[in-house]
Amino acid sequence: MRLSLPAYVFLIARLCKFRISLPVALTAFTGYLAHNGRWSYDAIAPVAGVFLLASAASALNQVQERNTDRRMARTAGRPLPSGQLSLKSAVLWIVLFTIAGSLLLAFKGGLMATALGWLTYLWYNGIYTPLKKKTAFAAVPGGVVGALPPMIGWVASGGSPVSPAALSLALFMFLVQVPHFWLLLLRFGNEYREAGLKSLTERLDTVRIHRLTIAWITATASSAIIMPVFFSFRFPLSVWLLWLSSAAMAIAFLILLPGSAKARDVFLVIMIICLDVLL
Repeated sequence: MRLSLPAYVFLIARLCKFRISLPVALTAFTGYLAHNGRWSYDAIAPVAGVFLLASAASALNQVQERNTDRRMARTAGRPLPSGQLSLKSAVLWIVLFTIAGSLLLAFKGGLMATALGWLTYLWYNGIYTPLKKKTAFAAVPGGVVGALPPMIGWVASGGSPVSPAALSLALFMFLVQVPHFWLLLLRFGNEYREAGLKSLTERLDTVRIHRLTIAWITATASSAIIMPVFFSFRFPLSVWLLWLSSAAMAIAFLILLPGSAKARDVFLVIMIICLDVLL
């Protein structure tokens, strides 16, 4: 069946997980502005490069897991397992986005930013994705994928990748990935097991997972609270907003622990924290 252009674009957006790739690019934008201190049109190209590489990595992930996705109700309707998009088309977009994203980062972000972009790409598809079939704790090393994009933006703006400020921002983004994934496990653990993926619910009961998640949430909120030690905030109110946002994030996670709500809603609070860093 021949698809209309809007329908085809929608399929590509789902294949590349634009709803996730865009926030990833925004964290790179946060890193860029946090170092630069002001808006610059020079940020557009490297941030777009991060978006394209994240989109390519997400599409490649769906290629890698297409057989697994067929076995889960949550993912069976994705473009590849549902047959709405061919494997050939998916590979074509992966190659196109990978090349375009790499070129944007190389020419406008520099070699270090490009290297970090590729490290993120390879870590997600070459380490984290295979690990999900090996260990229930794959989300911990997988958190590196979330930590690197703000570092890419920081470096693309001319900052050092070992700057304490850059590392503190990366630490927060690393920590916040893990409990977010564990919330998903609490909701879809049975589907993960049926699809052949390792689930934390196989190793720990719900009470222990709750305790572990609470401990990780506390560490995540703490990493945000101490950011003023490393960042020079232009307005005193920004520090208070950061602290309030951190408390809101912790509360939101705790509310979501029973798994009755959408875990992605927490990302709204994460974005508020990123905006606080820029003020």
